[in-house]
Order: sequence, then structure tokens, then C-alpha cells
Amino acid sequence: MLIGLVGAPNKGKSTIFSAMTANEVQISDYAFTTIKPNLGVAYASRRCAEIDLGIKCKPRNSVCKNGFRQIPINIIDVAGLVPGAHLGKGMGNQFLNDLINAEVIIQVVDISGKTDMNGAGCEGSDPAVEIEMIRNEMAAWLGGIITSHISSLSNRSDGDVALLEILSGLKSDINQIRRAASANSLPLSGISWKPDKARAFAKSLLKENKPLIIAANKMDRGREEDLEGLRKKLDGVEVIPCSGAIELALVKAANKGIIDYVSGMNSFNIVKEANSEQKSALSYMQGYIKDHGGTGIQALLDKAVFGTLDNLVVYPVEDESHYADHSGNILPDAILMRKGSTAYDLAAKIHTDIAKGMKYAIDAKTKMRLQKEYVLKDGDVIKIVTH
Repeated sequence: MLIGLVGAPNKGKSTIFSAMTANEVQISDYAFTTIKPNLGVAYASRRCAEIDLGIKCKPRNSVCKNGFRQIPINIIDVAGLVPGAHLGKGMGNQFLNDLINAEVIIQVVDISGKTDMNGAGCEGSDPAVEIEMIRNEMAAWLGGIITSHISSLSNRSDGDVALLEILSGLKSDINQIRRAASANSLPLSGISWKPDKARAFAKSLLKENKPLIIAANKMDRGREEDLEGLRKKLDGVEVIPCSGAIELALVKAANKGIIDYVSGMNSFNIVKEANSEQKSALSYMQGYIKDHGGTGIQALLDKAVFGTLDNLVVYPVEDESHYADHSGNILPDAILMRKGSTAYDLAAKIHTDIAKGMKYAIDAKTKMRLQKEYVLKDGDVIKIVTH
């Protein structure tokens, strides 16, 4: 799984990336801090099955903190996109290519309105305008790819199949292509679309293929009325208020052993002596996360993984009596599966040979036998039985 982190320059993307991944990346208060994409691993959080089972897990592919399983996901933070990026302006459109494999996109905006679309300081900038700008830049980039293939597309009666081949890197399916064409009343036989039609098609396709979540960053300097105003303008788009700066400061303080803090919490404990300046800063941050239910950074990740992408967590085991693998590790792996997935799908995700040899599954919680077609539920602990 790959989540793309995008935005206009100087909106706090690199700060959020560092807070999500605990990696050190270049952070400065000026445009184009990121000139190469940053890649890292962040963690989606879900209540661990150990709570319901009354046991202590021993994870292998993830981490468990305070009863919450932290499941690794990949994050890519690309350079700030400015108007005309698809034409090579700013840092160039090569960074749009970095997003092609992302399954969901988090766009970071400055909810305080103190930076414009080019990253320069200002007052009263409207984040809704830059959200539309990013959408248009991505659509223009993809529309340009389609337009460059018009000559070959015009000779195909199966334009949907041809587009699927051209856009294979986008990981779209043929039904998404058909729906995007239908939404714009565009024919899929002998495609000879003008550039504006190709761009309109691309915009519709990306809306479905690259779902968008808005990170209303710098909420510690923003106003509630601006947040609600943005939500009204973006009806139907998820907008999550957050403060990357506060999250990063808390993560760093926790790494130094000054506080006991886990991302997503709305409070923390000071466990190491702090000086007066640190206490003042920690008091301010404590108040912020109490009032806002956290910094919003973990909420962004969890919304992307479990909301927008509709995943659930399943725990495969080999010993259903002890909820363990062959080495005795309890609830060793937490596997992300799309809602609607079956026990057979789980077997296939573990290994193709296991799927080929699968006879049935066992619900380790109830010890009941399950058919291959059993639809998985969030928190299931499953044993796959093979020949």
C-alpha cells in the first residue's frame, strides 16, 4: 500500500511526513524544501485482537502499543506542486509521476491561510483554490499522457481496453475508465478527444482512482470557522484538521524519553524532568490535543487506510488453540484486507501455494469451521487448513 502526500509548497508536508514516519527529512519555512520525493513507512492503528482475547500478542510484521496494533504502510512525499507543474513549472511534472502508484492521496493545505499557492507568505489565502489547482494539475498531466496517444487510440474500436493498456501504471480498472468516459459523454471507440476532453476524462478518472483526503494543517494557528467553511466548499471530501508541528514535537519528546506518548492519543504523561521552557511548550501542546482529540496526524492515516480504502485487519495463525504461529508467536501478523475479502483471499495473500492447497478455514475465536467463501470481519483470527 502506498499513500501519496501532496500539496503546494510550504504547507507543512515535510513536517507531517517526518511526524508520520519518525524520519528526519529537510524541513524549512520556504518553498521547494522537498526537491526529491521522500519515501518512508508510517503506521495505521487498529485495536488489537489481544484485547478481546485477553492475551498478550507477540507481533512480527507490526507493533502493538497500549493494545493498538500499528500496521506499516508506505508513504511518499513529493515536491510542492505549483500552477503549471504539468508544464514543468516549479520543480517539474516528474513529481506527478511519483504519485502514479499511490492508492489514496492526502493533500496538505494551510488552514491558517498564511501561505499562497506558490508558498509565499500572505494573509487570507483560500485553501479550496489550491485544492482545485492540484486536482487540475494532476488532470492536465494525465490528460497530456492520453493526448500523446490519440493517434493510436483513434484506430482502436476497443478504446476502453486501449486506455487500460496506456494507463496500466495507474492501476485503474476497465469499469473506472468506462465510468469516467460516460460521466463526460465521451465515446470509447475511435477515440479522437481534444485536449480539454482528455483532461475532463482524466479528472473524473483520478477522482475515483486516486481518492483524496484533505489535511487541514497548521490548525494550531487556524480558526474553526475557516475549517467549517472549507468543509462546506468541499462537500463530500474528507477534511481532517491537524498540526504536523505539534505531532512532530511530541514524537521527538517521546523518542527522548521526556513524555509517554503514542500517536493518536489526546493526552500524554511527562516522565522525565523538563526545564521551564519545555514544560511551557508541553503544557500548550497538552491543551491543544485535549481540545482537538489529538493532533490529527494518526487520524489522517487511519482514515486513509480504514475509511477511504475500506480495509480491515485479520490475524492469520497456525495454532488456533493458542492463537499462534509454529514458533509460538501470539497473533504474529496483522494483515490488511479490503472489506468483502474472503478466507480464500487471505490464503492467497499469505502465499499462492497456500491458496492452491486450501481446504477450509477455522475461526480461532469460536473454533468453527469456515468455507473458503467466508467473508472476513475486522479483527478475525483465522487458521487456513491445507491438504
